Amino acid sequence: MKILVVEDEPRLGQQIIETLEGADWVPELSQDGIDALYRATSEEWDAIVLDLGLPKLDGLTVLKGIRDENINTPVIILSARDTLTQRVEGLNAGADDYLTKPFEMVELIARIRAQLRRASGSAAPVLQIGDLSLDTRSSKVLWQGQAVSLTALEYKVVAYFMHNQNKVISRTELVEHIYKQDFDRDSNTVEVFIGRIRKKIAPKIIKTVRGLGYQLNAE
Repeated sequence: MKILVVEDEPRLGQQIIETLEGADWVPELSQDGIDALYRATSEEWDAIVLDLGLPKLDGLTVLKGIRDENINTPVIILSARDTLTQRVEGLNAGADDYLTKPFEMVELIARIRAQLRRASGSAAPVLQIGDLSLDTRSSKVLWQGQAVSLTALEYKVVAYFMHNQNKVISRTELVEHIYKQDFDRDSNTVEVFIGRIRKKIAPKIIKTVRGLGYQLNAE
């Protein structure tokens, strides 16, 4: 899952990036409001973690700019502004959640997971389609009740499909949401991973939609 982290304090920003990478997500860091607004409105993201105290353009203005573009990506505010009025202002501006500083990374992870589930249409921690299930808390994948052993990248592929169950996903979109920017996007690695997943779970678990991409098929 591709997550934009907007935080101008370098040490905290790096800590968040490392934590999200440890959760098998693909985070990218933005350190000022102008850059954040441009990236949030010009690229697709699965979630945005947004600090309010930013240089060049404050976080609330960034948030309002995102929502003005009718972008519904979940946004979690991070802020040292912890009064009731400030929290309400952030939520009224379009935030989906509000976490005050200082915070524990484990709580940030839990809040992001909750928003990703809701964005996919499920409030439960376990995503289920047909005989395939994914526990977002433990990163475990089950097929017909049996655990499936996946590599980290194979898991990212399955998780992205599970969060976008009814969607046809192009190869480019899949690459952008499971790999860092420096990944060689001309390689056939995506096809290789999908082939491995089909062997480990079921041959028709991911179907190819000719000319468009792939779609989860867990029936």
